[in-house]
Amino acid sequence: MFGYGRKEHGPAMTVVYYLMDGDDLLISTMADRGKTKAVTRDGRVSLCILNEKWPLSYIQVYGTAVVSDDRELATDVLAGVIGIMAGEEVPESRRPQIEQMVDDEKRVVIRVTPYATFETPPRHVYQMSDIDTLTHNTSTSIPW
Repeated sequence: MFGYGRKEHGPAMTVVYYLMDGDDLLISTMADRGKTKAVTRDGRVSLCILNEKWPLSYIQVYGTAVVSDDRELATDVLAGVIGIMAGEEVPESRRPQIEQMVDDEKRVVIRVTPYATFETPPRHVYQMSDIDTLTHNTSTSIPW
């Protein structure tokens, strides 16, 4: 989940796929989308990344974001995201098609550079008797 400050009505969140570039997270989107406009206004963003295995756990990342309109980067990131979604690497023969998608959709890349993370140790109830020993701790923000 990608969180950002909207111009009106408070924060927004949207589901995104991302690729890693070192510690940076790269997100493919369109230039005309709200998240692109928001990042241009204010680069402070957050991501809540869920572990897909049960029991659920997560990490929240705080970062500064910038928008890149580099066509080659946009093509690389979109190809990577399509590969994640399809569960297989995109063949080089499909690159011209992806480049055309980048052009037609005016794709850009949001680069998020993390500076801190927020963690909450998970607490789970597997059976009713677990309630007797269930504890909760205070969460904390820690440097990336």
